This record gives sequence, structure tokens and C-alpha cells, in this order.
Amino acid sequence: MSNAAPCLATPVANRGWITACVILAVIMQALDTTIANVALPYIQGSVSASADQINWVLTSYIVAAAIMTPPSGFLAAKFGRKRVLLTAIAGFVAASVLCGLAQSLNQIVAFRLLQGLFGASLVPLSQGILLDIYSAEERGSAMALFGVSVMVGPVLGPVIGGWLTDHISWRWVFYINVPIGALAFAGIVIYVTETKLDALAKLDWFGFGMMSLGIASLQLFLDRGEQLNWFASGEIMIEAIVCAAAFYLLIVHTLTAERSFVNPRLFRDRNFSVSMLFIFVIGITYLASLALMTPYLQTLMGYPVITAGIVMGPRGLGTMLCMFIVGKLIGKIDTRLLLVSGLGLTAWAMYDMTGWTPDVSQWTIVSVGFVQGAGLGFLFVPLTTIAFSTLPAHMRGDGTGLYNLSRNIGSSVGISIVSALLVENAQVNHENIAAYVTPFNRAFEVTAAQAMSPFSAAGRASLNEVITLQSTIIAYMDNFKLLMLMSLAVIPLALLLRKPKVAPVIDHSSVME
Repeated sequence: MSNAAPCLATPVANRGWITACVILAVIMQALDTTIANVALPYIQGSVSASADQINWVLTSYIVAAAIMTPPSGFLAAKFGRKRVLLTAIAGFVAASVLCGLAQSLNQIVAFRLLQGLFGASLVPLSQGILLDIYSAEERGSAMALFGVSVMVGPVLGPVIGGWLTDHISWRWVFYINVPIGALAFAGIVIYVTETKLDALAKLDWFGFGMMSLGIASLQLFLDRGEQLNWFASGEIMIEAIVCAAAFYLLIVHTLTAERSFVNPRLFRDRNFSVSMLFIFVIGITYLASLALMTPYLQTLMGYPVITAGIVMGPRGLGTMLCMFIVGKLIGKIDTRLLLVSGLGLTAWAMYDMTGWTPDVSQWTIVSVGFVQGAGLGFLFVPLTTIAFSTLPAHMRGDGTGLYNLSRNIGSSVGISIVSALLVENAQVNHENIAAYVTPFNRAFEVTAAQAMSPFSAAGRASLNEVITLQSTIIAYMDNFKLLMLMSLAVIPLALLLRKPKVAPVIDHSSVME
């Protein structure tokens, strides 16, 4: 979201270098959305975290980035776009090094928060620079390149992360940002000129504060709820109350303030309001499923980390390929039909995953992942188009920030929910299955079952191992089924979307990250 005034201060001769530098900054930030996924089991072992706690490494980054993305335009106007961008790169790289040096769960979560806070403005400010140095006729090609760079990160992330973890250490999934960031920083110092400062730029600090407090307390509530037995814990009660109070004050302030952080007029547009719900659910289904796949492949199936990264890579390829295809179809096919197709592909992929066991073939994992990625490709561009198609041009800047916020919050909430459900359902399933394992069950009378006889300590240990494995598999199935049902549940919302009379020219890349 770039609010800085367009200017062509930089000589055209340097456009290639400027483009390369800002694209490097974008790729660095985009890589970190997925590069740590395949390393999570190794990080978990190093910092002695539980299965649900280790996902805080993902959610802390997403939440911090979500909170700090909307004010990036204000910061650029107040302090200068180049200065803010350089601070963001330097802070992001420093936080990455600290993540690599972390020795405890608390440390790595705190440093990932810093990473998200600094990295939030990298994409919108880099995009703003590209928009300024290219003419109106050239911006289409520039934004296409920008969009590809945004998508390259999530595609390469699992593969690069797997290779680094396998051949060097999981800490290098963070250290890799140092050379990339150094090149981007040096290039921006040399080639990019500063924008004019706006002394009158203002931010609704109360609205921003209430939104940040509400999101942070909601995330703590979801991340720690299962571990602390939800409302049986005083901490969880306090977090729930703070969350409700913060969002209540934000809503009241938004509806009554003369100029609020969230523009309430955005929600009068039906397409935008419905699209906000759509992108929230998409955020849940896509990144939550990625968070589930990593432990499934490495813990249940015993895949080496590099193999896990390779089989997850085609998911991103499916997204990239279908985004290019859909870009050609926009305006020729009803956008709502493309949305329904994308949700259908996503739901089908989730349905297939509900039947997976640790014996599933690599080809199945690759092909289903590709289909799920293709579904996302069918959703991103059409949803962006229809979300902003009926929104007045002067409101699209605010709309983009809120739209990205909804997707990021959906992602963090989704990861937290499926992580908590995985632990809880595995425990429930273990209890249900174990109820049938008794000395009176005639199935244990057969000779083949003596190795797992409930009459011996070794047999009971073997039985417990098998029951734990089966209960965990079923818990994964339940989560995939939930994500499938969520994808299907939002399909009827497509009926509420209105087809615009004239399709506007929308900058799709602004909402890819």
C-alpha cells in the first residue's frame, strides 16, 4: 500500500538496478512466509517446544506483519519512503540473524515478531517505487514482474528451506536473508532517491492501538488456549476480555470518529465486504494446510526435510501457473465462476487429503498439492478484481490495507485453530480407541497379536504406540475435513457478489502479499 506521491526523481537509466534491488527485498520477505515451514520439526527439537507451541514461530510473524502493514503508507509520508525502506531491510536482516541465534522458544518467537514488524512495509514500499519509476504504459509489465517475485518466494521457500536444513542447519533458513538483504540495502542506498516528507501526515493512533491490541490478544488466546485448558485459565479469560474490549472500542471509534484508522464507508460496498470474508477463509485454508503438511510429512511419514520441501514445491507452481491463466480469462468469463472453480479445487484437494495415511505415495502428495495451489491461483486474481471493482478509486488504498489485513489474520487464526484441534482431537481419539484395548478383547487371543499383548509391559507399550499413531492420523483427517467444509461453506457467498458493468484496471500484485 503506497501512499507516497508519485515522482520520477531517479534517472531512467537506473531503472534496471532499482527494479532488481526492490525485487530482491520483496523476494526476501516472501521467502520467509514458507521457508521456515519445513524446518519446524528441527526448530522444535532445538528449543524444546511442543507440537502446538512450535507453530507460534509462524503465527507471530504473520500477526506482526498484519499489524504493521496498514501504517506503512503513513510512515513513508512522514519520514520518507527510502529511509523507511532501508530501516525495514536493516531491521528485517538483524531480526533474521537473531532468529538464527535463538536458543529458546521465547527468543525465536520474539525475534520472529520483530521480523514481521520490520518486514511488513517491504512489499508495499517496493511496489510504490516501481509504480513511480515506470510510466503508465509500462506499469503493467512492471507489476507482472512484481507479482511473479511475490509468488516466487512461497514456491522456492520449502525447497530452499529443506536443502539448507538438511545440508547445513535450520538456522540458515534465517541467515540466508543476510546476503539478500545486504545487496538490496546497498542498491537502494546508491540508486533510490528520497521522497518529499509530508509534515501533515497523521495516523489514528487510538484506532491503530485498539486494532493491534485486539489482534495480539486474539492470537494469544488461540495460541495458548488449548495448552491452558481454555476458560479454566485466568490468563485465557483476561486475553478474551481484552480482545473483546479492544475490538468493541475499535468499532465504536470507527463509527463515531471523524477520521478513523478503518474507513467505515468501505463496508457499504457489498463486493468488498463479501470479499473480505472470502479472503479471510482463503487465508485459513491455505496456510493452515501448509502448517499441517510439514509435521505430517516429516513426523508421520518419516520424510527427510529436503524431500518434504521438494514434494511441497509444486503447490506454489500450481498457484503461479493458474494466476497467469486466470489473468487472461478475467473479463471473458464471469469472475464469480472463476471463484467457485477455485474453491471447488481447494475443497477437492482437502477431500482427497482426508483419506491420506502415512502410506500415501509421493505422486499423490505432489498432484494434490498442485491442485490445491491451482485452486488458490483461481481465487487470488478474480477475488481482487471483484473486491475492488465497485469501490471508488480514492478508497482503494485503504481497502487494500484492510484486505491484506483480513487475509493475514485468517492465516494466523487458521494455523492456531488447526494446531489446537490437532492436539485435542489426537487426545480424544487416543482415549476412544484405547477403550477397546482390554484383556477381555478376543482379538488379542490370536498368536499374531502376542507382540502387542495387553498382558505384558512391552505389549502395552507397543499397543500405545500404535494407538497414538492411529489417533494422530485421524486427527489430521478431521482437520483436513474442517478445511474442506470451510471451502465449501463460502461458495454460496459468490451469489452475493455483483458483476461490475465495466471491469476496472486493478493492480492485482498489491494484494498478493
